[in-house]
Amino acid sequence: MKALQLLLCAIFAALLVVAGAPAASARATDDDDECRRVSAIGVGQDLGGGNTTATISRGGILNGTTTAHFEITGGTGPVLTFAGTVVFTTKKGTLTVGIAGTFNIATGAFAASGPVTSGTGAFAGATGTLNFAGVENLTTGTFTETVKGRICLDDGDDDEDDDG
Repeated sequence: MKALQLLLCAIFAALLVVAGAPAASARATDDDDECRRVSAIGVGQDLGGGNTTATISRGGILNGTTTAHFEITGGTGPVLTFAGTVVFTTKKGTLTVGIAGTFNIATGAFAASGPVTSGTGAFAGATGTLNFAGVENLTTGTFTETVKGRICLDDGDDDEDDDG
């Protein structure tokens, strides 16, 4: 029994060391940037002509609104591919993300992702990638979406109030 306890302690200690290693490594690569995980909710409206607008909540520094423009790039019914830009407007500045994804014209389901391409204010020099997934009501044009990913801000942003 004593040998089993020692073995379990050794395994537990090894797991602590292994689990701690990636976190230390990730911090080391983020010395010049402040990276934040994003997990937000969007509620919006398809305005037609490839244009949308949405309100973003539960997204910390990304809380605010978005405007977007998309173009169909291909696909075969019912799933079409598209590409475009999403611009987040917040009290801290704007963040532009170039995205590409799919839209199911039978169900309204969509998914897209892409990199940060530019920013202003607190988002100047930002990098990262965001993923969007949601469903549009094909009758009314309203949609809900989740926005997840990671945004790395330039080290010059010392503002800690990210929930506003």
